Amino acid sequence: MGASLSPSLIEVIAAVIFAIAVIHTFSTRYFERLAHAQPEHAGLWHLLGEVEVVFGFWAMVLMVLVAFEIGTRGALAYLESRSFTEPAFVFVIMVMAGSRPILDIAGAVLQRVARVLPLASAMGYYFTVLSAGPLLGSFITEPAAMTLTALLLRGQFFGGNAPAKFMYGTLGVLFVNISIGGTLTSFAAPPVVMVAETWGWDSAFMMKVFGWKAACAVLVNAAGATFVFRAYLNELPPLKPALAKLETPGWIVAAYLAFVAGVVIASHHPVAFLALFLFFLGFSEAYKRHRGNLILREGLMVAFFLAGLVVLGGWQKWWLQPLLADMRPSVLFTGATLLTAITDNAALTYLGSLVQGLSDDFKYSLVAGAVTGGGLTVIANAPNPAGFALLKHNFEDGAISPLGLAAAATVPTLVAVAAFQLLPG
Repeated sequence: MGASLSPSLIEVIAAVIFAIAVIHTFSTRYFERLAHAQPEHAGLWHLLGEVEVVFGFWAMVLMVLVAFEIGTRGALAYLESRSFTEPAFVFVIMVMAGSRPILDIAGAVLQRVARVLPLASAMGYYFTVLSAGPLLGSFITEPAAMTLTALLLRGQFFGGNAPAKFMYGTLGVLFVNISIGGTLTSFAAPPVVMVAETWGWDSAFMMKVFGWKAACAVLVNAAGATFVFRAYLNELPPLKPALAKLETPGWIVAAYLAFVAGVVIASHHPVAFLALFLFFLGFSEAYKRHRGNLILREGLMVAFFLAGLVVLGGWQKWWLQPLLADMRPSVLFTGATLLTAITDNAALTYLGSLVQGLSDDFKYSLVAGAVTGGGLTVIANAPNPAGFALLKHNFEDGAISPLGLAAAATVPTLVAVAAFQLLPG
């Protein structure tokens, strides 16, 4: 199916820079150590030690080289040909979903669900957040679910003296569950959105072919993490009550929920959701005593990361698309899972959707593999940088080890592999 493409000089340069950027994401701790060793340049080294800065920084380097090669007009034309809807949406939904009224209502609902379970308070809530939170991503979008779930985990479980093994294990399950938990519908998971219209996949199809399998894997992963860390969870003090008394007026909570719903509905239309976001900022400023601290910095950093990935990823088609097209369906699932670890899974499925005459088995293997591998690295799935930015400060040196994340996500990923490969339908 694939055709050999002869890359241009710019495409080769872009591939090399992309590879450097990937290596850079695994080397951020080195720059943090440089910041301590060379205090006179600490600001620069701290900047390069931020994972969220990596792809934006190397995208800038690439565009400077492109401008020298084809001129500033050509460089600007390329930038204007890229879609930055996803980075803008992730920024907006992160800020809105991270506001206090949304967190309070989400925490209260999940605590009530947890009370039904025959588990101790902390264990029941931990299981509920790691399972219901990611599955909610099928309805409020994966970036919103990641933001909510990460903040709820941070508030209840990542403070104090939480052991590193617990935090990495939780992070691995969170990233994998978010990646597969958005496949119950056709509009919430970025790698599904990229192919749904082209291939005629609606939400009923997604639930029948992907969703129920993903839900099984999400529940197994959450239950497994709860079991493995049961000793630590049993030692935790009673949960902080969520909405023990409603300090925020109900109509303000309803307004926040309406803003979030409007942005989710308009998620593919940046003019609409950015306008709603501006109204949201004005409303939250008018009643700022109820909003809490908006996570504007974290949202901007994540958007910068994703925008850099969009710029760098646009030049990788010459080698990625033929590689995908030449794989047999039986091999494609594994190939897509592994490729997702070094590139955005939405970009992977989009490139696959451009190939003509694909079989149903090929389509299934591509998407299933892309979402299965979405928890292995921070760049594998668009919502991952959001969770990374919100939770990294709880880890040693304020940094998350990429190898630690990959190791922690391996078992949950294998559970997802089993669900998509062994369950019928």
